Amino acid sequence: MGQNMIIVMVNWVRETFIFFILAIFSKAIGTNAYSRRSAPADSVPNECLSWRMAVETNNVRGWRTVPTHCLGYIETYMIGGQYEQDVNYIVEQIESYVRDLVVGGDGMDAWILDVDDTCISNIFYYKGKKYGCDPYDPSAFKAWAMKGGCPAIPAVLGLFTKLIDSGFKVFLLTGRDEETLAPSTIANLHNQGFVGYERVIFRTQPFKGKSAVVFKSEIRKQLMEEGYRIWGNVGDQWTDLQGECLGNRTFKLPNPMYCVP
Repeated sequence: MGQNMIIVMVNWVRETFIFFILAIFSKAIGTNAYSRRSAPADSVPNECLSWRMAVETNNVRGWRTVPTHCLGYIETYMIGGQYEQDVNYIVEQIESYVRDLVVGGDGMDAWILDVDDTCISNIFYYKGKKYGCDPYDPSAFKAWAMKGGCPAIPAVLGLFTKLIDSGFKVFLLTGRDEETLAPSTIANLHNQGFVGYERVIFRTQPFKGKSAVVFKSEIRKQLMEEGYRIWGNVGDQWTDLQGECLGNRTFKLPNPMYCVP
């Protein structure tokens, strides 16, 4: 028997032995190398983390409610410290960008900030709505907004103050209805320290029924036609940051509780 034949037989015996041992081991631990293993009990938080990341990266679009099995995960994320840490980190990036900007002397350097869950938080309202697991209820939200009880998001309030102090004109742009919610919203903003902005811009009658992208694009276009240079645009919804006349940079804050189409 030639040397090559001996080598082939030795390799075959070795591979057969290894396969035999693996087969016995797999049977002993109750697994199949070619079957999908059952998800462990702690996989739900992992799955919900993946869902949240897909939402924040705009790979899941037009979603209506938070998956019910993710209630505990979203609650922990929102009130357990990670949400606050994420917002703080993003605001640090915004402030780093702002430090490199040179403000002109004509008063036309502008920033746009969304209002709901950008400047002020609806966390107490959404706690009662299972952090977004319940469907959106426009009547209930309107009643909540009219109370004017939204707390400021601290990091964004700090950013707002720095922008004002740096000489920027800050516009607060919200999809809230001007006719019914303007007084309570302005009072809420003032009570939480948002004072010194250029304008709060609400949704008016001509924009009722139009998407957030259409509405906010048109407002930004109007500001640019007035001569404003939009250096930054901050919002918690992708629809705050899409469309036309977005400005020099956009910054997305996290919000896994609801989606504005």
